Amino acid sequence: MCGIAGYYSIEKFSDEKSLRQMTDVISHRGPDADGFFFDEHCGLGHRRLSIIDLSSAANQPMYSHNSRYAMVFNGEIFNFQEIASLVKTSLQTHSDSEVILELLSQQGADAVNLFNGMFTIALYDKQEKTLSIFRDRLGVKPIYYSFQNGKFVFASELKAMLQFPDFKTGRKKNQKAIAQYLNIGYIAEPQTIYEGIYKFPSGVYAKIDSSGLIFSFYWKAEEKIEKNIESDFVSAKNKLNDLMRSSVQMRMISDVPFGTFLSGGIDSSLITAIAQSVSADPVKTFSIGFKESGFNESEYAKKVSQHLHTEHYEFMVTYKEAIELADNIVDVTDEPFADPSIIPTMLVSKLARQYVTMTLSGDGGDELFMGYGAYKWAERFQNPLLTNFRKPLSGILSMLPSKYKRVAELLNYDDRAFLQSHIFSQEQYFFSADEIKNLLVENCNEEFRIRQNCSSLKRNLSVKEEQALFDLNYYLKDDLLVKVDRASMKFSLEARTPFLDYRVVEFALNLNENLKLKNGTSKYLLKELLFDYVPREYFNRPKWGFSIPLKHWLKKELRHLVDFYLSKEMIEKHGVINFIEVKNIISRFMNGEEYLYNRIWNLMILHQWLEKENRNDK
Repeated sequence: MCGIAGYYSIEKFSDEKSLRQMTDVISHRGPDADGFFFDEHCGLGHRRLSIIDLSSAANQPMYSHNSRYAMVFNGEIFNFQEIASLVKTSLQTHSDSEVILELLSQQGADAVNLFNGMFTIALYDKQEKTLSIFRDRLGVKPIYYSFQNGKFVFASELKAMLQFPDFKTGRKKNQKAIAQYLNIGYIAEPQTIYEGIYKFPSGVYAKIDSSGLIFSFYWKAEEKIEKNIESDFVSAKNKLNDLMRSSVQMRMISDVPFGTFLSGGIDSSLITAIAQSVSADPVKTFSIGFKESGFNESEYAKKVSQHLHTEHYEFMVTYKEAIELADNIVDVTDEPFADPSIIPTMLVSKLARQYVTMTLSGDGGDELFMGYGAYKWAERFQNPLLTNFRKPLSGILSMLPSKYKRVAELLNYDDRAFLQSHIFSQEQYFFSADEIKNLLVENCNEEFRIRQNCSSLKRNLSVKEEQALFDLNYYLKDDLLVKVDRASMKFSLEARTPFLDYRVVEFALNLNENLKLKNGTSKYLLKELLFDYVPREYFNRPKWGFSIPLKHWLKKELRHLVDFYLSKEMIEKHGVINFIEVKNIISRFMNGEEYLYNRIWNLMILHQWLEKENRNDK
């Protein structure tokens, strides 16, 4: 696990100082070593967090056996021991880096299809003067890029991109990205908050040379959806067990101490149970709890850990710890990011880093096995009565108490082409497209809503499957994985995601939806597998998710942040949002419409970023 940065110029160019600055600001991603490569067209920078082969021989940039290629690489290839046999030269290290470098050198770009892992790779051909960039299938590892004026610049985090001369000053805010952020709480690939800087697509490799930049997909979730599905429960359960055991075992390969995040929920409990079942020693497990009992799952995590006999560590959180992080979230994310669960994720990462350098995480289970309430709403919208009479019904519900107003907003949509993003937006309590028109001082002239096209797949998806595919392609990649990457890497901790082994993903994409959501039971097959490892009665409770008591804290402990960032002076200073609308939302929230809390948090984080950007741009 590392941080990478670099540039490629069609014309001869060198800027060692800027590249060193780019890698310096992401030193938290790799505190163990740094390294650089420069020639007249290309510069590569690397910060290393040593996980596999801790020797200096595995430092980067790494050079191929034939000396033709230079490579920097962020992430891990979990099957590197298996594919090492395909390398035609003798290996000098025990690292995954050398294996993938030699395979790319010997087989070309197609070698990426052999890699099972999370990765971003920059490979420079010193002979042909070309640069190739690769990103993993699901987008677990981040990479940003810009290509303008004959220069391609890339880095693991936006803050590194901003050290390059083209972006140090005079950056332009992306109005489409701001509108999208207000709608869904994050900015989806390929957009970023800055015009001219983009998120590199997942499942893609790109080649940059004197003729320009060419993207090529090597993996798409849509292309892995097959005509036939797995419907037999026993067969499906056995296949899932085999796949998950293989994935977890592969991700336990490490030359440093490791553990698991254990929230006490379905996903993290299954990962932990499998890890412990294949480990000779007690696995270290980490959880946090909140003193507000309604948000405290730590007792369930402790129960699971005791059953599995793990070495368990627990951290009880108060608002004081959260406040220390809440006021600088954008320093970690570099752009507006409204998922408040980044706070507990940072806290549990900080705890884990005291004991281990790598953890396993349960991300992906909800998207692959229908764990969210949004899937039930997607199904409800198939009811012709609800669809045809949604507008008048929405009007009636909007006049009722707070809990009905949220349903009213779910029903209030105009264009079915954007239904998946609308359901997501309103399930998360964010702003609807209509609200954003009134909210923005300067209307966005581009379509910011996400439209998902499922018309050319090998089989017709149900509305629930379409919603789940939306979450896999957008919410998981550009929210949840960003959250885990930034929160863990802030403390130089590697997080691995066994559910996102591409073999598990492809299996889940072709699983009968009735084995995912059955008779109202979400993640049915996943739960049935878990109950082979942990007693069923441990999980007879509602789903909570990894959250903080935000609506309570915004009225009390975090109220000062609301008053500061959403003050009339602050909002008019930046001139992005209409203050009258904000004042109305805050008033409604304080007077009982508590479902508006995520809208307030969303606006607060946006202005936290605007204020930081204003300071940095001077």
